Amino acid sequence: MDNIIISNKVHYLGTNDRKKHLFENNWPLPQGVSYNSYLIADQKSALIDTLEFGSKNDYLEQIESILEGKELDYLIINHMEPDHSGMTGMMLVKYPNLKVVGNSKTFKMLEAYFKLSSDRFLEVADESLLELGYHKLNFVLTPWVHWPETMMTYDSADAILFTCDAFGSFGTLDGGIFDDQIDFESRFEDEMRRYYSNIVGKYSNMVQKAFAKLSGFPLKFICPSHGPIWRENPHKAMKLYDKWSRYESEPGVVIAVASMYGNTEAMADYVARLIAWRGVKNIRIFDVSKTHSSYIISDIWKYSSLLLGSCAYNTGLHPMMANLCHELEVISPKNKKYALFGSYSWSGGGVRTLEQFAEKMSWEKVAEPVDIIGSPDPAKMAGFEAIANNII
Repeated sequence: MDNIIISNKVHYLGTNDRKKHLFENNWPLPQGVSYNSYLIADQKSALIDTLEFGSKNDYLEQIESILEGKELDYLIINHMEPDHSGMTGMMLVKYPNLKVVGNSKTFKMLEAYFKLSSDRFLEVADESLLELGYHKLNFVLTPWVHWPETMMTYDSADAILFTCDAFGSFGTLDGGIFDDQIDFESRFEDEMRRYYSNIVGKYSNMVQKAFAKLSGFPLKFICPSHGPIWRENPHKAMKLYDKWSRYESEPGVVIAVASMYGNTEAMADYVARLIAWRGVKNIRIFDVSKTHSSYIISDIWKYSSLLLGSCAYNTGLHPMMANLCHELEVISPKNKKYALFGSYSWSGGGVRTLEQFAEKMSWEKVAEPVDIIGSPDPAKMAGFEAIANNII
């Protein structure tokens, strides 16, 4: 493969993973995922993040080829998750004089996973400077975007921001690796939002704090550790993250439903039709037992309104609706209008448990719940008129 150069002496070292089914053994990867690493081969050399262990067989050989036999001077760890630090042990063995660059929290984690003496650490803080020659690196600590040790590396010479998980996306890089080589909207935007909403979204307030730190930095490139590299329009990636971290949404309704025998699902179709008759075009119905919660959460992040419906199950919620509610409670999306509905055969409990969940979320309730016994019919579902009138 050709040596891919991002800018002066800044090399792309990445790979695609099309075999893994679940990211972090949780999030589905129907389009795979890329792992991105970067090598600056200046008077001094610096590798910025590594790859997941075993994901690229010729990784060490490619680094050695670019360095032309010289030593690797620095390994910069922006984030300690194994999909970015998994090759650290190999690098330490290959280059015995290698200095590991990170912040104080990075080193606590390193010591837990690797046997390292402190003389191999180079601790940095906000505004620390590491000069490689032409390239001059500054460090921006961005804690809780999305781990406590997370930081970014900024190359002031070429205005490159190495962001690790921030601005990342699910999906492999199928030929084109830069934003001007891909159709971002059709290939990556939904997967970038799914990545953000499920993995980073819980820490949206910390994303805004990171934006404040980065506000004065000129930007020509954004180099994340997953997904495309931004060189034509890096500010587009910034705008998307700013929008998502401010909980800004589009008009639309997500209807998530748990239904065992079709009664609660029929209620979902009924209220969706009422909403559509009122001119709303963006309506998404999800069966929580069929669609992974990460896709539902991504659309909840995108749209302004949410309907949750569950049949009663052992006097409580259906287990798959309980799972979605747990995930929503963890990531806590803001500024949503909501309503609830459900059905039961004897004592109920589905809607009652949904109400207990919704009380924790600080969302805006638009109407009283619709909770029916037995088969749905229009007389039992009159309450959906108020929901349809007020949900947008």
